[in-house]
Amino acid sequence: MIKDYLKRTIEEKWALGHFNFSEDEALRAIVQAAFNLKAPIFVGTSEGERQHVGLKEAVYLAKAFREEFSIPIFLNADHTKSFENVVAAVDAGYDAILADFSALPFEENMKMTKQSVEYAKSKNPDIIVEGELGYVRGESKIQKEIIEIKAEDLTKPEEAGQFVKETGVDMLAPAVGNIHGIVTKSVESIDVSRIGDIKKAIGKNVYLVLHGGSGLSESDFKNAIDAGISMVHINTEIRVAFTKTLRKTLEEMPEETTPYKILMPSIEAMKKVIEEKLKIFGSVNKI
Repeated sequence: MIKDYLKRTIEEKWALGHFNFSEDEALRAIVQAAFNLKAPIFVGTSEGERQHVGLKEAVYLAKAFREEFSIPIFLNADHTKSFENVVAAVDAGYDAILADFSALPFEENMKMTKQSVEYAKSKNPDIIVEGELGYVRGESKIQKEIIEIKAEDLTKPEEAGQFVKETGVDMLAPAVGNIHGIVTKSVESIDVSRIGDIKKAIGKNVYLVLHGGSGLSESDFKNAIDAGISMVHINTEIRVAFTKTLRKTLEEMPEETTPYKILMPSIEAMKKVIEEKLKIFGSVNKI
């Protein structure tokens, strides 16, 4: 079912939205936004977010929301940087895994990613496995320091072709000028032609994922999707919407002690950001 949507993204020129969560409130905001717009979505947990939420808890939360809202919700183990953690997420029942060994040398990255693919597919033939190639700088936060993207950071199309052939991944996260987090000072510029060259190199049955989507312009997204991006990751922007609104709410409601009343404006703020992104990605009314 996931691959059906991925195939449609290329045929119809739109992208799936991928949004991270570390608590029930963020997940509810993501799902309600997707439900309102009739959009299929990926929800993700990083290794840190998984430690906070719990592996099984995340799986059952996603299952509960899927049943309640009756929309396609796919759970991804985002940026999984050890084989041990790949195994844990697969065994817990995640729908997709990002086996991220991009910090390793090229050959070692291929070796560990292939091992992850083989294990995941042996346990669940329908699971989606993503690899990462290149160096996407930054962190999931607002970054005020200057971040310079170097030529050696970027994914080479010929290596991307070899990587997907050797590893058997379903999706690939390339470095194409994107940066994790929201950057106030950088030379961030999405290399659209590189995206197109990478897509040609990997073929029609492997799908490209754009990480570091927070802070990019509408034209950046649309150009990247036209060039072959099938999924876009957003995390920092919804975190910022949540925390900024929460601080304001606490100032305006100093006597309030009921958690859900304090958190409700933050949920609405996240929903607004998520709905804006889904519209830009073109994934509205795709269910």
